Amino acid sequence: MIRRKARERREYLYRKAVEDRHRTIQDKKDRVKTALASNKLLDTDVKRDALELAKSGAWDDAGPELALALGGAGGGTIASSQDDEYRWAGVEDPKIVITTSRDPSSKLKQFAKELRLIFPNSQRLNRGTYEYKQLMDACRSNNVTDFIVVHEHRGMPDGLIVSHLPHGPTSYFSMSDIVMRHDIPDIGTMSEAYPHLVFHNFKSRLGERCMNILKYLFPVPKEDSKRVLTFANHEDFISFRHHNYKKVDGGKNVELKEAGPRFQLRLYQIKLGTLENEKASDTEWALRPYMNTARKRMFMSDEDGGEVDT
Repeated sequence: MIRRKARERREYLYRKAVEDRHRTIQDKKDRVKTALASNKLLDTDVKRDALELAKSGAWDDAGPELALALGGAGGGTIASSQDDEYRWAGVEDPKIVITTSRDPSSKLKQFAKELRLIFPNSQRLNRGTYEYKQLMDACRSNNVTDFIVVHEHRGMPDGLIVSHLPHGPTSYFSMSDIVMRHDIPDIGTMSEAYPHLVFHNFKSRLGERCMNILKYLFPVPKEDSKRVLTFANHEDFISFRHHNYKKVDGGKNVELKEAGPRFQLRLYQIKLGTLENEKASDTEWALRPYMNTARKRMFMSDEDGGEVDT
């Protein structure tokens, strides 16, 4: 069993490395093609290989990509590693375990309970003295698809870790502006129906990656579900809102009622491995301190996103 897991892990990392290499080459080809078409100067990092890239790009064929888009990998290419990570998404419902850091405060326990109500098919686990390796091995043996850890600072939840099983990725989010359900007046009961999802302003490659990580935490809802979860990106801060809706005026209008909780997320790191292998895993993306020097630089989308009324 251990050898099989190690072999699957090596195969996954190899596919990821091959995919990244092909993506880098294709990106350079696209930049050369764009520069030739618009009669602009080439970037310095592609000048040396410009002639070779232009020659090889002339023979590129969209057939393999088209065959893959039509539902088969028989066109001479393989599915991306992201497809491999979530190959059962939409076919099987996700199975989620939620836990906290050690010695959680009462507020962190309450927030973990509210998170359990947000995610269908989830279970809350008391952390106790267990280590991550013990928890992850138990999750793998029980076919858990995602493992979520909530952290706190001085009694206030401030971090969320989402680790996808069995091979990753692991995403790290900071949390802020948290409002619990019991702090919202006239909140009512929370529906446990499978929710509809609304994602706003996730347009870059990193934004789509983050959207997929969050999207596949939820099963496919029924059409008549009255529950809506919103993830709205505004300047790389993801605002989460939870509403129930009902049709009024004979179906002409829709009335929203907040179900809570509400909070903001900010992605700061994506690791290719699982949580217990954090130090040995490669970093897919990380928010570096020097990135904050560009005041208007945004990573999730090229657009601001604007204000979303909730």
